[in-house]
Amino acid sequence: MLQKLDIKTIEAIIKDDPVRPHIPAEWRNGSGSEVYGLWDEDFTRICAAVCVHYTDVVPTSELEMLHATGDSIAVFYTVWSYAKGSGREIIFSVANHIKQTHPNVSRYVTLSPLTDMAEQFHLRNGATLVGRYDTAQNFEYEI
Repeated sequence: MLQKLDIKTIEAIIKDDPVRPHIPAEWRNGSGSEVYGLWDEDFTRICAAVCVHYTDVVPTSELEMLHATGDSIAVFYTVWSYAKGSGREIIFSVANHIKQTHPNVSRYVTLSPLTDMAEQFHLRNGATLVGRYDTAQNFEYEI
């Protein structure tokens, strides 16, 4: 079950963020940003989380993302899972939710770390590499 997370839940789980645990919960839940959780059927256990920021540019670094604004591009800048297969499921569930609730969004991209693990995850799930930069890489999903 997909749910937009409240600030208290975000504060409780960001310590588990493997990529950007230093980004404050307030920014993740602020203007232009959202965090979603994928829960088990009973809403007793979170299975995955993803953080999304909305911009009008594809950011090539974390710093650029933190200052970017807009509403035409959904940037998935960190995802982590607590259950096998939940990372993939949350990416596609949130993208479909955004498609329904944010009509201005026309692109779905990532701001991923420069790791083989991140690259293989996105390529395996059908994303296309957009670019590789000094500190991050972007992948795009066609939704």
